[in-house]
Amino acid sequence: MVGMPIGLQRAVRGASRTYGRLTHGARMLPSFLIVGAQRCGTTSLYKTITQHPAVLPAVLHKGVHYFDTGYERGSAWYQGHFPLELAARRVERASGVRPATGESSPYYMFHPLAGERIAADLPGVKLLVLLRDPVERAYSAHAHESARGFETEPFERAIELEPQRLAGEVERILGDPGYHGYHHQHHAYLARGRYIEQLERLEAIFGRGSIHVVDSGDLFEDPEPVLAGIVEFLGLPSWRPSRFDRHNARPRSAMAGPLRARLDEYFREYDERLAGWLGREPSWRR
Repeated sequence: MVGMPIGLQRAVRGASRTYGRLTHGARMLPSFLIVGAQRCGTTSLYKTITQHPAVLPAVLHKGVHYFDTGYERGSAWYQGHFPLELAARRVERASGVRPATGESSPYYMFHPLAGERIAADLPGVKLLVLLRDPVERAYSAHAHESARGFETEPFERAIELEPQRLAGEVERILGDPGYHGYHHQHHAYLARGRYIEQLERLEAIFGRGSIHVVDSGDLFEDPEPVLAGIVEFLGLPSWRPSRFDRHNARPRSAMAGPLRARLDEYFREYDERLAGWLGREPSWRR
């Protein structure tokens, strides 16, 4: 829909969602989800993995955001975002392999209710998690939220405000499943980088075997072996993509050295726990 007027794009998407909901019973359900973390390369990975001949992408949007901010829409609305079983059968006849489909919504990993919702609705689903240097992730997230109009404060002030902004947000979400935590979604610059807390929560729900962690530093430095590990985890035939591109990168000025050092120290304990969980040092600590 590139070049199409915004109003027409919205009309086409609305019609597609309506059609998808009406035909949901004839559609696939996802076998994998890219659940986060935000600003860690989730778009780049999704656009690459859906090049695989045995992967059918979600319709219209890579990120459905059902299990975090759209759960009240219901399962028919969600299933309507995925390919028809008819398309899956065509792929299976041609390749001999049952195709996979999935989506990428990087708030799932951080949202306090998303994991339990996913487990209830998609038993057996496989989760892909991307991680990067949490300091760079926070700085990138701030640039992203600022560009989208969700942030008006400079980065250093935003992280000073974060405890105040996030105070009580998790409790409100847990107490009212229909509550959308604006600050929780858009202003959790440091909290989202405490990866170990989120991984431990996911492990308690899904078990370690259902989670595949991708170090974005490794992915962007040498994508081929990392992608091969993902393909194996998803149970797909081996494959080499024709290209691997970086998507959604935003230009920004360099971070001040003293602030960088302070944030490195903030994340030190969490990164050490993460290294123990992974059984290896993450790329940003090597």
